[in-house]
Amino acid sequence: MTTTKTEPEVHDRPHGVPPLRKPDFALLREALRQGWVDFRLAPVLGLFFGLVYVLAGLAIWWITVSTGQSYWLVLAAVGFPLVGPFAAIGLYEVSHRLEAGMALNAGAILGVTWRQRGRQLPWLCVIILILFLFWFFIGHMIFALFLGLSAMTNVSSSLDIYFTSEGLMMLGVGTLVGAVFAAVLYSFSVISLPMVLDREVDFVSAMIASMSVVRDNPGVMFAWAVFLAVVVFLAMLPAFLGLLVVFPWLSHASWHIYSLMRDREEAADTGGADTGAA
Repeated sequence: MTTTKTEPEVHDRPHGVPPLRKPDFALLREALRQGWVDFRLAPVLGLFFGLVYVLAGLAIWWITVSTGQSYWLVLAAVGFPLVGPFAAIGLYEVSHRLEAGMALNAGAILGVTWRQRGRQLPWLCVIILILFLFWFFIGHMIFALFLGLSAMTNVSSSLDIYFTSEGLMMLGVGTLVGAVFAAVLYSFSVISLPMVLDREVDFVSAMIASMSVVRDNPGVMFAWAVFLAVVVFLAMLPAFLGLLVVFPWLSHASWHIYSLMRDREEAADTGGADTGAA
């Protein structure tokens, strides 16, 4: 258990989309358990990435409040969790290294995105960032459509305008559109991000594989998405501080969802006894 392996070279990584077992609720529970184990094995790294996420949330809140543009806070509150998968990459790397028996080199973990610059991970990160920025653009359009003719002093100094008929309609439409953005992002990233970190696979194939898993297993994957949304939202309420623990725990667990879906098939490919693939 104490021996460590060196990081594989690019040509040593497994290639292509692996066969993936069918996820079930038992797999989700096991992923959550293993995610907590990883957090306990590397608490300093987990708290560090959790703190970065908390500070990002506080920075968004401070900017919107200090500028008096309360509507940006509404957009940020919905859009902030969308960047969670992007921010979780370092924690995926921690779980990846623990699983592979590699050393938890802090420098390598903190620089994982830079070290992946010649592979497929940056493309996925760019897509996530573009989607996040596009959500802000669409959200601003929705605000202008419903409240653009209202006095900006009301928007800047009071939340009462959001409880008018136009404000409630804006919040309803914005929430619905935000949910669509979140569903799209979740579908193409839930499996693809850990996959491109783990293997040599092009980002389009990884995205298609991730969306296929969500499409073919809507009940389990929808339940996981709802669980993530509810827990993250509750963790955001006490000044984002709950994310210090929740963010690393769920990030590690997300890696293990991919890992548990992959491992049974790969064990069979290497001569394992379990061949009951789904």
